[in-house]
Amino acid sequence: MTHKLANKTILGASIWKFFLLTAALFFLNAMPVYAQEQADPPASDTASEDSAPAEEPPPYKDYDEFAASDGFEIFTINNLWILIAAFLVFTMHLGFATLESGLCQKKNTVNILFKNVFIISIGIMTYAFYGFNAMYPGDMGTDWNGYFAMGSWFGVDNNDVTMVTDAYNPGYTWWTDFLFQAMFAATGATIVSGAVAERVKLGSFMIFATLFVGLAYPTAGSWKWGTGWLDAMGFHDFAGSSIVHAFGGFGALACVLVLGPRKGKYTDNGLKPIPASNFPLATIGVFLLFLGWFGFNGGSVLSADPRGVAFVCVTTALAAASGALASMACSYFACRKPDLSMALNGILAGLVGITAGADSVGILDSIIIGLVAGAIVVYSILFFDKMKIDDPVGAISVHGVCGIWGTLAVGIFNETHSVGTQLIGTLSYSAFAFVFAYVVFSIIKSTIGVRVSEEEEERGLDISEHGQEAYGS
Repeated sequence: MTHKLANKTILGASIWKFFLLTAALFFLNAMPVYAQEQADPPASDTASEDSAPAEEPPPYKDYDEFAASDGFEIFTINNLWILIAAFLVFTMHLGFATLESGLCQKKNTVNILFKNVFIISIGIMTYAFYGFNAMYPGDMGTDWNGYFAMGSWFGVDNNDVTMVTDAYNPGYTWWTDFLFQAMFAATGATIVSGAVAERVKLGSFMIFATLFVGLAYPTAGSWKWGTGWLDAMGFHDFAGSSIVHAFGGFGALACVLVLGPRKGKYTDNGLKPIPASNFPLATIGVFLLFLGWFGFNGGSVLSADPRGVAFVCVTTALAAASGALASMACSYFACRKPDLSMALNGILAGLVGITAGADSVGILDSIIIGLVAGAIVVYSILFFDKMKIDDPVGAISVHGVCGIWGTLAVGIFNETHSVGTQLIGTLSYSAFAFVFAYVVFSIIKSTIGVRVSEEEEERGLDISEHGQEAYGS
């Protein structure tokens, strides 16, 4: 998708005040900078570097004039599809919430749901104040140079006709663009949420999530989708196998290593399974994610082009189905029982695997990519359990490991893309997310702590952190 254009205290203040202060400083620092006040298209490659491009008047005097033009209908269709895709991606956050709460113990359900409500909210807000422009600086970025930019879309004039016509982009308005991209922004932190479930301090996670989604994601995302250094290398990641999923998966791995496993999960006698509380809810979550993925990948065509959208949706569906079948078979051979949780993760593994190349691999290729992803996820989950790395929902394997596979698969199945370049790109995203998350989470651990007490964990975070229960008597 390439863009067009608990009451512990610190320093005498409660953790909530500390969080609010952190957020306030973050927003105040970002608000005055308006590096992209207008989303003008980049200058032509044939233009002289020594001469400034001539200023051209906007093609339409007002919106009514644009509405009467020949291109208005197709622009409306394109814009509507991207909006619908944004709504579909939004449903994925409901899917994550129900999947995570279903796979974890019921005594932590309120806590998991609360974190998911926070993540989508802080994701949209930080993307508005800072992330959108930092990720897509265009030719208006401050100190850009392919690596980093600052800015906020709040400098844009709501009445600027270029923002709501094809002068901005042939497929969508400025506002549609922001909304669609913002739906992606929170996903990385949601992936981490599932991996650290059932033992992380709420306030500590909220601080981490704000920095992860607000700073780390747009910075890394700009390397490809903001036409940064990876884009210049020819790296291809259509809708985010690495930019979104491997990024979130390896951020999750770092946090899990800092946090440690749940109490009682690994004993002297070996692994002690912690059963899921609600498989129907988890299954609903996966099907919601499956549905939302048609917007995640289909919307990344960035227009309502019939061939492009239909093809991407078909490769997406085939990879998900083959991923499920592969994980069913592999889990049966590995565990001697048909495991539902593995089957559900197989669907997600296939979806993550195809996301990088949904537009550029063949129909049969998409099935193979899903099959491999579905097999990988089973043995990856078993491997991490063997290493005593506790991931209650399998997020590290689904998003991290399968994200790498999906990105490499683009180079394997499409000769126009280099496996070497794909490897550099996916390792860059994975390493950056891991290091950022490990450093930030370690700092939080050394200051206010990241883990609840054993008593609080045993009682459940719903009561210890929220004073509420998810299910009445």
